[in-house]
Amino acid sequence: MPVISTEAIAALVSLTAMEIVLGIDNIVFISIVAAKLPVADRQKIVRLGIIAALVLRIGLLSMLSWLMGLTTPLITVLGNELTGRDLILLGGGLFLIFKATRELYSKVEGHEEEDAMAAEAAGDPKAKSKGVTSVILQILAIDLIFSLDSIITAVGMAQALWVMVVAMVIAVLSMMLFANAVGSFVEKHPSVKVLALSFLLMIGTMLVADGLGTHVPKGYVYFSMAFSLGVELLNLRRATKAAKATPTNR
Repeated sequence: MPVISTEAIAALVSLTAMEIVLGIDNIVFISIVAAKLPVADRQKIVRLGIIAALVLRIGLLSMLSWLMGLTTPLITVLGNELTGRDLILLGGGLFLIFKATRELYSKVEGHEEEDAMAAEAAGDPKAKSKGVTSVILQILAIDLIFSLDSIITAVGMAQALWVMVVAMVIAVLSMMLFANAVGSFVEKHPSVKVLALSFLLMIGTMLVADGLGTHVPKGYVYFSMAFSLGVELLNLRRATKAAKATPTNR
């Protein structure tokens, strides 16, 4: 039986809160990628992505000794010793930067990528299957990156394994609960989608910096994200009020 102390409860509450915040990034990415799929497939793929995130997190927790081994320097690049963890963060950060930049370009320029929805409209089941497979692979790749970041955070904030597992289960259940609402909100408001992609671009840059040995405190990053989102929500509220008032003024 695990010993439930005041310290353990405090660690559980703080770690759960942090894991939920980290999980929002995961939800945003999954929602944006899944939006390219036919409507009938989206909810299923989003749930699959979130379940995969939980499995990866718990799986990595069961391999803590292997994770600790990732801190051993493997290569030296430009005077920086890079570990296995650094290489994973670098790869994940670069992938996130590439994906967010590509999506931003597509959104801003008005170009739509070839996706499964187009394949479905064209009546090409093979192309549709390929599109679904591509989305699943992208979600699994980013799940791995966010899971690694999540585990590193958990190990730094809690000592008891059960605290980490419970915090992650609660966080992933919260992700599953709010995934549809977050995805619908982002998809419904184009400006919010651009903002979300900008957040992912910033997170990718932070991961690359972390992989190169420059640690950026997450508090600053998430504060700036929350501030930007708050301003955007005020703009949306103002636009909604203006739209409602326009017919009256006529």
